[in-house]
Amino acid sequence: MRIVFMGTPDFAVPCLDSLVKAGHEIAGVFTQPDKPRGRKQELMPPEVKVYAVDHGLDVYQPATLRSAEAQDIIRSLAPDVIVVAAYGKILPKEVLDMPPYGCINVHGSLLPKYRGAAPIQWSVINGDSHTGVTIMQMGEGLDTGDILYTKELPIGIDDTAESMFDKLSELGARMITEALDMLVKGELTPVKQDEELATYAPMLNKEISVIDWTKTADRVHDLVRGLYSWPIAHTYLNGKKLKIFCTTVCERSGTPGTVISVDPLTVACGEGSVIIRELQLEGKKRMDSKSFMIGHKLEIDSVLGE
Repeated sequence: MRIVFMGTPDFAVPCLDSLVKAGHEIAGVFTQPDKPRGRKQELMPPEVKVYAVDHGLDVYQPATLRSAEAQDIIRSLAPDVIVVAAYGKILPKEVLDMPPYGCINVHGSLLPKYRGAAPIQWSVINGDSHTGVTIMQMGEGLDTGDILYTKELPIGIDDTAESMFDKLSELGARMITEALDMLVKGELTPVKQDEELATYAPMLNKEISVIDWTKTADRVHDLVRGLYSWPIAHTYLNGKKLKIFCTTVCERSGTPGTVISVDPLTVACGEGSVIIRELQLEGKKRMDSKSFMIGHKLEIDSVLGE
């Protein structure tokens, strides 16, 4: 098929790579404009652009798809289908209606659960036992289009948002080529989403990353997993931010937020406790808890939090 691909972060790269390796004709790749990153705020290209340039694909980075210029470009590329994976921009009706096979989206959840920008993170934060990928026919609403193809994937107790990103992106890459083959053969039957089951997965922000030690150990552990590798769950030690990168659930109990063991470093929650494996104090390097304890006086009954 002749395809216009739209995607931006690393999650989308395996999908594009799968389409290239399957022999589809990539007429053009649309991705978001380069953005400043890091402490030096250097202008950096999206991961999809890096892949596309390395493979000699034509790249387009319009600020919006609502402009006549962007729509003229897409129209001139004459795609059979537009494949979208974590593009990060709304496709207007004019674009949705262009390809004969429409616009197909690779979404990292089992729709209608977790519509929106951060489905993978929220599935981990909420302690779900499984998630999956949905291939959907895009409509004008936010992830409201008809479901074409789904597959489930388990979430392990120590899986993080990052590890699930990798697993789901690889699953989505396999599914999109399968879905396009079935689409051409007329083997996909669109299924409307059940609106009563719909939930929303809003974009993450740093406000949600503060650990509430009164919650159960499972919920604290899930927050740490779900916010890795951004924005990272955190608490406070003597007024300084303490980032928590890795934890393990423990059955020991105590006053929430209180250190109940220093070997291993264990903090009580509302129910149970968590063993802190990796952490980083404001102004210091990230390290394992044993190394941290060598340089910091943190005793039993010390209290974490604001």
